[in-house]
Formats: sequence, structure tokens, C-alpha cells
Amino acid sequence: MLSSAASPFLRHIERCRNVTLPAGRLPLLHNGITIGLVDPTCLSWMTDPACADLLRVNGDHILLPDGENLRQISTILAQQERYVPFKEWFDVRSSEGQIIGQVDRGLIPVFGVEASGVHLNGLVQKNTGLHLWVARRSPHKRLDPGKLDHLVAGGMSSGLTAKETVIKEAEEEAAIPADLSRQARHASTLHYAMSRPEGLRRDRLYCYDLLLPEDFIPHINDGEVESFHLMPVEDVFQQVRDTDDFKFNVNLVLLDLFLRLGMFDKQDSSILAENLHGQV
Repeated sequence: MLSSAASPFLRHIERCRNVTLPAGRLPLLHNGITIGLVDPTCLSWMTDPACADLLRVNGDHILLPDGENLRQISTILAQQERYVPFKEWFDVRSSEGQIIGQVDRGLIPVFGVEASGVHLNGLVQKNTGLHLWVARRSPHKRLDPGKLDHLVAGGMSSGLTAKETVIKEAEEEAAIPADLSRQARHASTLHYAMSRPEGLRRDRLYCYDLLLPEDFIPHINDGEVESFHLMPVEDVFQQVRDTDDFKFNVNLVLLDLFLRLGMFDKQDSSILAENLHGQV
């Protein structure tokens, strides 16, 4: 059993793992493999004549004959104003990692395909202890405006690896030069399945650590961040424990960091790690 000091962290995991798949959704199949889980309330979109040749609705599942059709489907449904497009393409992959096609980021929660993203813990070691750079999201962000966030975080656009995404986002969001962001170390990979107002999120998060110089100061570079703050990691620990100030999935990445830093006792660490890294 979790101690009273550690039990508040469990709510963040439960919040991001609040569905049992397939969660009443229709499997989207490509070559006999499930690559997505489609919201049944959107079934009429799939049977629309404009999409009839691109998808095959067969009772309890939907067939995608050709992965390249995903781009065309994304474009058609955006033109029909079925969803609000990001105009950013994400790769859709098989369970073995093979790229099947590309989908607009805005359609991902509707189709329930897995999306990948990166989160960077920007760490600073001072004489007074370890500190973490924290960002506050712009109030104009579509998702979780004004929430606290990592120094660098972002989705993996089509054609980019996780490390390439870290380097790209680091420059765009915090003006971190590439020669510094290349030193980021992949620490872990997290998975979750979550029902949110926009649909089903099946996310794979690549978590990176980057030790930054004491004199490094991030700069707002693309308007997605309102401000940056350097905080002792113990203060971040307390804020994650006691509040919901951070964007929902940032809490998972921070909890993973706290576990790796040994900030829980042995029993609490074992229980939290099992819940955090267990099968979705």
C-alpha cells in the first residue's frame, strides 16, 4: 500500500489511464492489424461518399486498404469541417514501428491512433541542490492553456525521430542551441490511454534529461510559452503532489523523474513505478 505521502501522486496516473481499451470504439485495421480505435459517433464520417473509396466500414470494424489514404481522409474531413486541423502531419505506425501513412494531428483523437511526443527535463545543478526549468503555457494554446509545462515538449511531426524533435522543439520553444540540446539523454518511454473531451489519446512519450549550465536562461521564441521559471526540484515535487497546476501528461514525466532521483522510499517507488510503466 502507498504511504500517505506518496498516494496523491497516483491520481495523475489514474487520470491519464482512465479507459480500458477498446473503450467501445471500432478497430481501424490495416493489413489485419489494429492501428486505431475510431469513435463510433463519427461513423457517418467514414460512410460519407467522399470517404467511401478510402475506408471500408464492415460492421464492427473499419478497414484501411492503403495507408496513404490517411492524408486524403484528413484533408476531406477538414474541408467538411468535421474537426479543426492542426495542419501538422503525424506518422501512423504499425506495432513494429513501420510507417503506414500520415494523419493530421487534429484527427488523432478521433481515430484513436497512437501519437508520439517528447518531453525534456531541463535540469540545473546548483550548490543548493537540483533545480528544474518550468514553463507556463500560453493562454492561447488550444490544449490546456495557462498550465505549467516542461521547458521543452512537443509532438513528433512526420519524418522526425525523437531526438530530432527534441532539438527542433528546444530551439523553437526555449532558444536552446542545437549543440546544447544534442546532449539530452533519453531516460525513459511512457505510454497511456486517456479519454479527453477531444477524444481518445493513446500517447507514447519519449522522456529526456538535459543538464543545463547555471548561467543558461531560456528565452520565449515561438509564442507557445508565456514564461519560464527555475524551481528547486523539491518544490516541483510538492506542486505535483498537492495541485493540478501542470498539464496532465507532464505530471507523468515528472513522476518518472522523481522516481529516478530516488525521492520516494522503496515500497512507494515500486508501487508507483508499476502503475506508471505497466501495460496500457
